[in-house]
Amino acid sequence: MSMQSINPATGEVLETFTETSAAEVERTLATAHAAFLAWRAVPFAARGQHMRKAGAVLRAGKAEYSRTMALEMGKPIVQGEAEVDKCALCCDYYAEHAEAFLAPQPRQTDATESYVRFDPLGPVLAVMPWNFPFWQVFRFAAPALMAGNAAILKHASNVPRSALQIEAVFREAGFPDGLFATVLVGSPAVAGLIADPRIVAVTLTGSEHAGRQVAERAGRELKKTVLELGGSDPFIVLADADVAVAARTAADARLVNSGQSCIAAKRFIVVEPAADTFIALLADELRARRLGDPLARDTDVGPQARADLRDDLHRQVEESVKRGARLVLGGKVPAGPGAFYPPTLLSAVDKGMPAFDEETFGPVAAVIRAKDDADAVRLANDSDFGLGAALWTRDLARAEHVAAQIEAGAVFVNGLVKSDPRLPFGGIKHSGYGRELSEYGIREFVNVKSVWIA
Repeated sequence: MSMQSINPATGEVLETFTETSAAEVERTLATAHAAFLAWRAVPFAARGQHMRKAGAVLRAGKAEYSRTMALEMGKPIVQGEAEVDKCALCCDYYAEHAEAFLAPQPRQTDATESYVRFDPLGPVLAVMPWNFPFWQVFRFAAPALMAGNAAILKHASNVPRSALQIEAVFREAGFPDGLFATVLVGSPAVAGLIADPRIVAVTLTGSEHAGRQVAERAGRELKKTVLELGGSDPFIVLADADVAVAARTAADARLVNSGQSCIAAKRFIVVEPAADTFIALLADELRARRLGDPLARDTDVGPQARADLRDDLHRQVEESVKRGARLVLGGKVPAGPGAFYPPTLLSAVDKGMPAFDEETFGPVAAVIRAKDDADAVRLANDSDFGLGAALWTRDLARAEHVAAQIEAGAVFVNGLVKSDPRLPFGGIKHSGYGRELSEYGIREFVNVKSVWIA
């Protein structure tokens, strides 16, 4: 069996990879388990030295890694460079803070001494997506390895080159052989990996469908899971907002990674007095963004990662228009090769349309009019998803009042929603459960152990 790395800008097959055989998977799991047994006893300071080296390796190879992302899944190269920098920052962050995050916590009880300690669990399986092929992996791997665990990566089948390069980063950084390992296998192999007794837990970033499958299998095996799934993030503009700044940020928020981000703003909910101005300004901003070759440094929007994903996005746009949405900008599949889709703006979007009800994973912005603040909150929460949300207003007291009512894992006021190693990241409802990053993320895959001494 084999898997291919295909350039979505041209359709060219870049490289063909042989899938990891069953025998090789067995060796990988055995090696990872053995590496874990030694690694869990390594002091934090020594773990941190390797993790800092991983950050240095990333920075030194930034040009190579960002080019791989551009060729393999179409990420504009400047954004790929920023992704590599963010991975390196994450490595440095956990190298510095892991020991404090996992330090024993004293508790006052009837014992002479009692405390809570955080012990590593073992090899953790990571099932990762293609859209941020480096960042999604490092935001899991840096805390997991610093906590004393091992990591097995099953990456998306369209980014095998990225998967192998990530494994090489940890190898070059001097981590024990097999402590972090990539297996090039398809989705059908995941159930068997979860069932293996050496895998102690699973983390998945991906679709709601994939999340349900992994959670079901892991539940059968009584194994811990963290799921970061889809989002249909609201971008709420209240009547008193700085509409010009909001519209400019809205374009950035919708077009990050060519629109292929779980936390990209997708539903733009604008209170009525500001709606017409916002739509006009957002259309101008989207129109000004350059669609083109992801290797060109002036490209803002690259191709979609695969042609089938582009076609499904176009179906969502056409179906929304059939149901009454107004096409303000874009919405046409460009002629020529590649899985390109232009920045697209829909107005008059309402419930019952794909642009409202579903996650649109591409450069499509849907504007929804709200009567007032309460109606904006109602519309924002009228979704199966609850990952991130942005809120725009000049009144910060008002912002805190409204933010408390929004059903999401994060609310960013007057700014673009983003992940940050210092903040917990994750969602509620159909956007998943558990948290990554910060002290909360590193404590997901540890044994929270009470020790009581008479």
